[in-house]
Amino acid sequence: MEEMSIGEFARRSRLSPKALRVYDGLGLLSPARVDELSGYRYYEEAQLEQARLIATLRGVGVPLVTVKELLALDPAEMAEQVTAFWREAETRHAGQRELVTALVDRLTGRNTVMYEVASREMPQRSLLCLKRNVDEPGAWALGKEFIAIIRDQRLPRIPGREGAVFSIYWGQVSADSDGPVEWCKPVPAAGAEELAAQIPELTLRVEPAHREAYVELGPGGQISPAQFQLAVEALRSWADAQGIDPRQLSLPPEDLGVRITYLASQPPGEQSAPDCDFAVPFG
Repeated sequence: MEEMSIGEFARRSRLSPKALRVYDGLGLLSPARVDELSGYRYYEEAQLEQARLIATLRGVGVPLVTVKELLALDPAEMAEQVTAFWREAETRHAGQRELVTALVDRLTGRNTVMYEVASREMPQRSLLCLKRNVDEPGAWALGKEFIAIIRDQRLPRIPGREGAVFSIYWGQVSADSDGPVEWCKPVPAAGAEELAAQIPELTLRVEPAHREAYVELGPGGQISPAQFQLAVEALRSWADAQGIDPRQLSLPPEDLGVRITYLASQPPGEQSAPDCDFAVPFG
């Protein structure tokens, strides 16, 4: 089969020679032949289709590690994963747009309320918990693990938000560093110790009664960093308007303990998502 130089292949594939060398190193797109004496790379025309696919995926912002995973799929599976990636990207960009709007309004002296804040009294509760240090992707993976554990246990149900599953961020969690995250399921105090004995993977603890300030985030699953920051800013503004010392709220970065509650609003299924709220204890 006819070969072409790396320069010609770069021109026809819309990838630079530098990018081709990087992709070779990552195992995404290796040359058909490398000259043993000169080290020069040669490609075949049949490789152009994959090269252009990589260029398109990178053009819409797909990370290299994800590109490598996608290339291992058949076309139908790849199409499904690309659709999911773009849906998540649109959600993330929408949240970032709202965050930029809030920042610009604050810098120009306008007070735009992105989320309405309310408060509630939470009773003392017995909680079955799973706690671990995780990064951002790991926080949701931990939630899936937790849900899988409790799904098969037929635990007694407590109605309303008092009985809903929630997660607590006890430390700073980011894409680059991990922190402690705890997933919790409230259970009736009577019989809580017996339930805990049946599920050794989980820890039983009692959370004292407290007040919470919260914002409704609506249906969803993972909370984007932009949503997280918008909720924090809304809670800070609310505390100021209420004459509450912001230090009384467990808001990052000073204090942590923010929690996200997941309340099922419909029977669970492939297309259903829980209603979420973002809350911080205070008082």
